[in-house]
Amino acid sequence: MRTLPLLIILLLLCCSTATAAFTITGVCPDTWYKGEGDEYIIITGTGSLTGVSVSDGEGSARFPDGERADGNIVVAQQAEAYRTVHGVYPDYEWYDSTPAVPDLIRTGTLKLGNSGDEVILRKGRTETCRVTWPGDVVCREGQVHYFEDGVWDPRPLMIGQSRFAPVTFTGVSGTAFAAPDASREMLLHTIRLAEDELLINVYEFADPGIAADVAAARDDGVTVTLLLEGGPVGGISAEETEVAAYLRNTGAAVYTMETTDAAHARYRYDHAKYLIADREAVLVVSENFKASGFPERGDTGNRGWGVLITDPRVADYFADVFTADVGGEDIVPFTPVGTLSDSDDKSGVPYQPDFGTQSFSGATVTPVFAPDTASLIPALIKGAEQSVDIQQAYISNWTKNAPNPYLEAAVDAARRGVTVRIILDSYWFNTEGENDNDEMAARINAVAAAENLPLEARLACLGPGYPEKVHNKGVIVDGDAVLISSINWNENSPSFNREAGVIIEDDEVGTYFSEVFTADWVDAGPISDDEGNPVDDTRLRQEIAAGVVGLFCIGYIIRRWRR
Repeated sequence: MRTLPLLIILLLLCCSTATAAFTITGVCPDTWYKGEGDEYIIITGTGSLTGVSVSDGEGSARFPDGERADGNIVVAQQAEAYRTVHGVYPDYEWYDSTPAVPDLIRTGTLKLGNSGDEVILRKGRTETCRVTWPGDVVCREGQVHYFEDGVWDPRPLMIGQSRFAPVTFTGVSGTAFAAPDASREMLLHTIRLAEDELLINVYEFADPGIAADVAAARDDGVTVTLLLEGGPVGGISAEETEVAAYLRNTGAAVYTMETTDAAHARYRYDHAKYLIADREAVLVVSENFKASGFPERGDTGNRGWGVLITDPRVADYFADVFTADVGGEDIVPFTPVGTLSDSDDKSGVPYQPDFGTQSFSGATVTPVFAPDTASLIPALIKGAEQSVDIQQAYISNWTKNAPNPYLEAAVDAARRGVTVRIILDSYWFNTEGENDNDEMAARINAVAAAENLPLEARLACLGPGYPEKVHNKGVIVDGDAVLISSINWNENSPSFNREAGVIIEDDEVGTYFSEVFTADWVDAGPISDDEGNPVDDTRLRQEIAAGVVGLFCIGYIIRRWRR
């Protein structure tokens, strides 16, 4: 029986050894702060820190004897600089800046290089972990490199950004709708639901009529908080300035997200488009609050998708994200001066609405926020078994002609035998260039022809009697899972913007948006010639495919010759 106590002792020793192991799970070497005193390292583990040190191969710093850790600890170059950026002190610092934070015992100069360096973690003289850049991570100014699920940097994480985890809600009710058909009535209906509070996050808000309804809610005692993008492409318009000034004068709190003296903007653009009423309901749309996205009934406007979700759980989740976003140091009060006028650009072009709204209940809903959970979108497509329908304002390659992983997921689905249909906008600013939607559609169709895939791209039919342009960012998988979002299919949108959306799994919602998509698909027709006549593009796709293959061959020969 003496072997049992010995076995217990050995097990305890093994457990003690396991819990004493520490690893580097985060590093931020290239910050926005002047002097970069806020650079930091995250070390994870449980146990004694005696003998644990960090080094960059030039300088080093070790923990004082007797210190212990239980989980994550943040070690910054200078605690005061870190606090200025993050609002809280780190656990330790390696250059003394305040008596409020314990110092590591430093030897030599320890300052992390921006373009290339390393962090080595040791226990005594034994190396336990090493992170190098470039190598393990690719450095970018303002990026926090983090280790999760055995991978460095599952997605770009910039200083101050949130890390909301995916959450799925079941038994959800709501109403689905399409723009331009029923978007305005659904938006105004949601505003009028509010009795206590409206939280609005939208990239652009330039419609005076919508603003008047928000102002009416203020007159009824509703608290209104509005968050806008502080530097939209082309700048804040005169119309939006008037709307913001008008709402501010009613007592609404109006803010913008932008780089300030206190902090760099956390996101490239705040491009989300949602509205929360009383934390009971949330409206999620692909459209900005402009006449083009929410036209008067009978007027044309953008093709977009939206949903009103009447579920406090989902609304609370969105409210948590809103609260996190509006609480950053990059949030400033917007104090414009102006008088509201009825000047938002209204097309006035007649449009006969084809689609009403679709109520649903018992749905499964998963919020999608970029960059946090944008990876749910390619994952949704990868799970397709029968069909994928995609309607996008545009699709572009990523930096340096890197493949677009969202488009790759769709093409891979077609390679599995899934029928994939893609509608892209054909408005002039998305087709006049030499590398935009018409070229992208041709490339997609060339791949389909070369590999004989059930894959086709079409350009949307626009003009009198049709939508003005496609501004949608939607996906339908297998006819019963629908993405409604603000996320464009370029690199910036899912990786660096604040974006918002939902994935709804429900037969009625899937059928509704499938009907909208199919109508647009039929109207689009196959790719047309210069005079707008439908043509059989099979030969065109084959010729493009042959050209692509030829270019690859030429490139191969050149590379062989250079060797």
